[in-house]
Amino acid sequence: MSLLKSTLLSVLIIVSLHTAAQQPAIHSFSAQDCIEYGLRNNVNVKNALLDIQVQQQENRGITSLALPALNGNGNYTDNVKIPTQLLPGEFFGQPPGTYVPVQFGTKYNVSGGITLQQTLFNGEVFVGLQARKTSIDYREKSLAVTQDLIKQNIYKIYYQLVVSKTQIEQLDANIARSKDLLHVNTALQKNGFGEQIDVDRTSVQLANFETRKLSVESTIDNGYYGLKFLIGMPERDSLVLTDTLSDGQLKQGLLNEGVYNYELRSDYQVAEATVELQQYNVKRYKTAFIPTLGLVGNYAVSGQGNDFNVFRKGQWFSSAYLGLNLNVPLFNGLSKDADLKKAKLQLEQTQNQFNDLKNSIDNGILQAVNNFHSAIITLDDQKKNVTLAETVYSQAQKKYESGLGSLLDITNAQADLSIAQTNYINAMYDAVIAKIDYLYATGQLK
Repeated sequence: MSLLKSTLLSVLIIVSLHTAAQQPAIHSFSAQDCIEYGLRNNVNVKNALLDIQVQQQENRGITSLALPALNGNGNYTDNVKIPTQLLPGEFFGQPPGTYVPVQFGTKYNVSGGITLQQTLFNGEVFVGLQARKTSIDYREKSLAVTQDLIKQNIYKIYYQLVVSKTQIEQLDANIARSKDLLHVNTALQKNGFGEQIDVDRTSVQLANFETRKLSVESTIDNGYYGLKFLIGMPERDSLVLTDTLSDGQLKQGLLNEGVYNYELRSDYQVAEATVELQQYNVKRYKTAFIPTLGLVGNYAVSGQGNDFNVFRKGQWFSSAYLGLNLNVPLFNGLSKDADLKKAKLQLEQTQNQFNDLKNSIDNGILQAVNNFHSAIITLDDQKKNVTLAETVYSQAQKKYESGLGSLLDITNAQADLSIAQTNYINAMYDAVIAKIDYLYATGQLK
């Protein structure tokens, strides 16, 4: 019984731990927390990190070309039937024109040896060694490009979801107003001071706000799904956004739009590395016309005999040699010349793309600055419109409650307020996008 109880207890502990491990986690993340989480778990970032490791292994392969190469070999032969050779009969006192069959060799042959090869001079190998660091730089800067794109998208989704909280608050306030108005109109209609059409009109307005809220909530849910997927978070986990966003935060950086540095852009750094790699490629093909020199060495032992036991003393013979191998390219059908000219043309293409990238960055920054300014101006205007619409609605409500205004006045004021709020939310969305695009364009996205 004691053994049974212990076994059951162990099973219960294992099941409890497994169940706990499967429970959804709750993450309360700021935007920076999302960035850090995404840079650890996003699949594109993971693959970019693996690309660096792949390049490191490729560099090891290039390094190996300049290191000594040792190869061992062994051979065992059983001459089941020793080959026969024909020798001139004159060697054995026979008439000219005759041949005597003779067998040379032994039944068993065993050999083994070690061969050494060392590159002393090979231009292509040396250029490959020089390009190793640039190859790693290229991979690391490509990683930075991937990270910047991930950051840009995370910020956009995150802060649009933050703005959506304000949109929900506005819809809740409109729903509350509509419910209050419906309550008043229903009471007036029951007491003979109002008409059913007023109650119906208010009910329709309330239903419209509630439907719009459901639609916005669905869009927000999809935004959370997209953000979790982007940062590599399991969909079963819950994500709570802790950052807030104000108009003042969106306006930060407006005075710095004239200052930027190409080197801050990760894609510019990748383009620089690409040009450098292409220059190494041209250099590699130039060295293909230069002779190569290598050291070759060999040490071997062999054993022979007609008995199977050829390993006994006295039947082994050794040999060794050292040599230099010089290879001078003379003519190869002009293939090396074609490769060199092709590499030069590709370098010219890469330099053209590099120059075009600088123009593209200049153009992108000018557009980003313009969109940023325009978005902030629009945001300020729409905020003023919301304040004005709220004032109009408040006045219409007071007049309606005092009997000096009609339901149509308050309904129109409510509709105008709703439009102003929607425009303000859209302006905030646009300002968020414009601000992030501006930071990305100027290389200031952290």
